[in-house]
Amino acid sequence: MRFLVIVAVLLAGLVAVLSPAVPFLSRYGALPRTPDRPVTVLLAGVTPEYDENAPVWPYPAKPEAFNYITDTIVLAQIQPDGRANLMSIPRDTWLNIPGWGWGKINGANRHGGPDMLVSAVQSLTGVKVDAYALLSLYAVRALTDAAGGVTLTVPQRLKYDDNAGKLHIDLQPGRQHLDGVRAEGFLRFRKDNLGDIGRVARQQLFLGALIGQVRNPLNVWRLPMMVSAVDRNMKSNLGRDTVGAMLGAALRGPKLTMHTVPGTFGGGGTWVPDRAALGALVAKDFRDPNDPHSLRVAVVNLDAPDGSARRLQTRLSALGYRSVTIASEPRGPAPTTVSGSLAGRVRQDVGHGQVSAAPGIPGADVTIRLGSDTPAN
Repeated sequence: MRFLVIVAVLLAGLVAVLSPAVPFLSRYGALPRTPDRPVTVLLAGVTPEYDENAPVWPYPAKPEAFNYITDTIVLAQIQPDGRANLMSIPRDTWLNIPGWGWGKINGANRHGGPDMLVSAVQSLTGVKVDAYALLSLYAVRALTDAAGGVTLTVPQRLKYDDNAGKLHIDLQPGRQHLDGVRAEGFLRFRKDNLGDIGRVARQQLFLGALIGQVRNPLNVWRLPMMVSAVDRNMKSNLGRDTVGAMLGAALRGPKLTMHTVPGTFGGGGTWVPDRAALGALVAKDFRDPNDPHSLRVAVVNLDAPDGSARRLQTRLSALGYRSVTIASEPRGPAPTTVSGSLAGRVRQDVGHGQVSAAPGIPGADVTIRLGSDTPAN
């Protein structure tokens, strides 16, 4: 629901130029800089907790403490050139939450706060998170109204009433202009055949429409108000270095690409991630090209003692390499060579051999060909 936080985060760099008095920038005191690696921020919308002991009904929401379940989770990675990849993680994703156990990922924040939520997302995706930002219920209305509303095409009739939650949604299909209240309903609706997956698709549709509007030069004056709307409804551990890197990247873009964790519907309304497909997605779009541990490494035994490729695979995995496979080529006399992107850095972890310009194994970023100079142990 609070999927829109990414807009303010990505465009904060533009606000630095247009309005240095924006509270968000004043608090962090960050100057735009070009990051030397991707910056990854976990964005999550926190559901309000209602006071069931209150003497009135519908129950009022408790003061926001950002410690209840999350109904929107987005992993945002911003590249130094301004490109940004967003991965929507369905709230019903079923996984083994570190420090808690098996459950839906939306319960991680309630069980262990943002640290447990970050651990759960890192466990699921294998992507290191630099910082998190939690957004309250009221940010959608404030941000949408600050943007002047958003025009989009509602794909189908959306009708739902929740008196306890004070949520009333009634949107007709077709192209229309949504203010903050109706935008909240559009983003929160999940009573269709696709449940949370359908809502994720609507969130991405809404974000695309909002980004398109913000990019209009005629709307640039609205950016400080949008950042302010998010800032006063957010809890985060963003640091100056992270904010500065995001500002620098945003000034060079942004160009957004949106993804959803691949998977299938499971029992009890869960979403079961397809680990192989998710791994391929992360390897393609969410890896740090400067981090050797995220590289796809192929190990070939050309002239080394038997078992050398397997031993090296085990050692590299223990060092944190996430994708090390063993490949085959015709054996014959040869020294150890390392070829491909960051070959010199990987060679340090191999411990011997020479960097080579020889072509690598197809699909691998780095190819290690073990030769006669490979130690027996």
